Amino acid sequence: MAKDFDTMEDSNRSANLSIHEVSDPARRVFLRGGLGAVTTGLLAPLAGLGAAVGVATVSGCATGAGAMDTGPLLGFKSVPVATSDAVVVPEGYTAQPLAPWGDPVGLSGENAAFKWDASNTAAEQETQMGMHHDGIHFYPHPLDAKSNTMGLLVMNHEYADDGLLHTDGMKTWNAQKVRKAQAAHGVSVIEIELKNNRWEVVRPSPWARRITAYTPMEVSGPAAGHAMMRTAADANGRRVLGTLNNCGSGITPWGTYLTCEENFIFYFRGGQQLSDHHRRWGLRSGEPVGYRWAEHDARFNAELHPNEPNRFGWVVEIDPYNPSSTPIKRTSLGRAAHEGATIAVTRAKRAVVYMGEDARFEYIYKFVTRDAIKPGGAQPNAELLDHGTLYVARFDANGKGQWLPLVHGQGPLTAASGFADQGEVVIKTRQASDALGATKMDRPEWIDVDKQGWVYCTLTNNSNRGQANMPAVDAANPRANNTMGNIIRWKDTGDFDGLTFEWNHFVLAGDPANERADAKGNVKGDAFACPDGLWTDYRGVLWIQTDMSTSAMGRGDLARLGNNGMLAADVRTGEIRRFLTGPNGCEITGATSTPDGSTMFINIQHPGESPSERSNPDEPRRISNWPDANPAGRPRSATVAIRRTGGGPVGT
Repeated sequence: MAKDFDTMEDSNRSANLSIHEVSDPARRVFLRGGLGAVTTGLLAPLAGLGAAVGVATVSGCATGAGAMDTGPLLGFKSVPVATSDAVVVPEGYTAQPLAPWGDPVGLSGENAAFKWDASNTAAEQETQMGMHHDGIHFYPHPLDAKSNTMGLLVMNHEYADDGLLHTDGMKTWNAQKVRKAQAAHGVSVIEIELKNNRWEVVRPSPWARRITAYTPMEVSGPAAGHAMMRTAADANGRRVLGTLNNCGSGITPWGTYLTCEENFIFYFRGGQQLSDHHRRWGLRSGEPVGYRWAEHDARFNAELHPNEPNRFGWVVEIDPYNPSSTPIKRTSLGRAAHEGATIAVTRAKRAVVYMGEDARFEYIYKFVTRDAIKPGGAQPNAELLDHGTLYVARFDANGKGQWLPLVHGQGPLTAASGFADQGEVVIKTRQASDALGATKMDRPEWIDVDKQGWVYCTLTNNSNRGQANMPAVDAANPRANNTMGNIIRWKDTGDFDGLTFEWNHFVLAGDPANERADAKGNVKGDAFACPDGLWTDYRGVLWIQTDMSTSAMGRGDLARLGNNGMLAADVRTGEIRRFLTGPNGCEITGATSTPDGSTMFINIQHPGESPSERSNPDEPRRISNWPDANPAGRPRSATVAIRRTGGGPVGT
């Protein structure tokens, strides 16, 4: 999550208050059990590519999940808190910027170079890296799956800053600016290769691809063809133009990429008479928050096209090895402000997708496929995510919890209660979760699974927790005015498809030196706040990325924590060390690595971010000129390739 759009959402202030009791935030519940068997070797070579794709195990890594290393997991010296306009990594490491916004992705034909005055056209932006890199994954190269020196990078582009994207920002506004902004959204697929100790983008590449806010998408699952999905331009409700606000991501064991649509509602203009449904999703009367697309693209005018918002908020599946394939919105996984989609595999080889929803007082979900994963890659599993059961989590005060099925006809999810069928349940996932009494969380974001079968979720913050007419503190969300955030974890009973679980708080973020209890936390090691990105590497290290908002950084309790950064946690001991700090005004997003861990890729999002950047193109340049050190240029989101100077896995 980049923008503070969620702070403006007030549609959920009083309804369905949390039912759980307050508990001691320091309480720990120690759980029994081991890691459920995971699937390896599920993928046969993909037809025509001559190589197998690395399987995603429970931790989402590219290598099999075995027993956790018995030696020290954190082999680096912490970097200090920083406020410099640079990426700072430990001694003995290098950090190379790669594929910044505006660089060509490598499509066949002519690709325009980035222009420092932002005069690239919309058509040129379609061939270039989008803005504000987010979720990311490294895929083994189609021609050499064993290589650690070449592969495909797939990454999200969450949103666009019109102040940076156009020569005069938003001083004038027209259809071409809307088109260019839409082209800066979506997903990029690039081919990369390590040459002379530096990663390079391969241009041209047969796998290079840009997916934008107007790329045609198919709709599958229970909402496909539903009356609430039909529009004047798509009478069948099965073909959507584009994906947007792509934040977190996920990978599948069959070699595809999951991109997640997060704050989609803020792109839509609402009418004066809003339905209860649209209000529950945060649609507002009048102009949307931050975007003016509706002025030149009528589908973003919800007053004229009230079903168009229902066509966003989905998890989208993309095959990076097939650039001609059509992305598919998988509606069985539910509609939400999706932050990510992490897959674990049961002993019976069924896929379990864990998902958080990055909004205040929203929910944590999981989807369990009906069928087992089939060998052979993407094609045999083309409909796997269309059949299964969606659940929402309830965290009880006794350290136990339950997965509540979001299934039409069960409990209150009936036509009499406003859910005509399963399509309406998944379109109204929030309302269905309200009806079931699920636990309202403090902005659940990225989720990942460690080698022992623990499932971790970052709860970034929620300063509205415990305020008047807002949900009170509860066991899972124990701090009022929660400005620091925490990481919760659980272990499902029996296997990942279990219907109950036991949970505890892995860490309450904050500064141990802070005298105020709500800002102190219980961090064992380096202080941090507002955890967001989360990733477990193949050794079992839990990497934590922070997203302190630029409107709050430098003030109050967050002032002593400096710029956003990335930390590493030894989940066995709870020790946390600061590994990286980012440039001024940025957020650290996404993490992945080569199969051997020798290169880690992370994203630097919105360097130079400021509250006025959308209208004033000069403001971000006063804050940051990363990564180009060009005072006349513009700060650009980019990927960073991190390596040890002497070789070996990152973090050791």
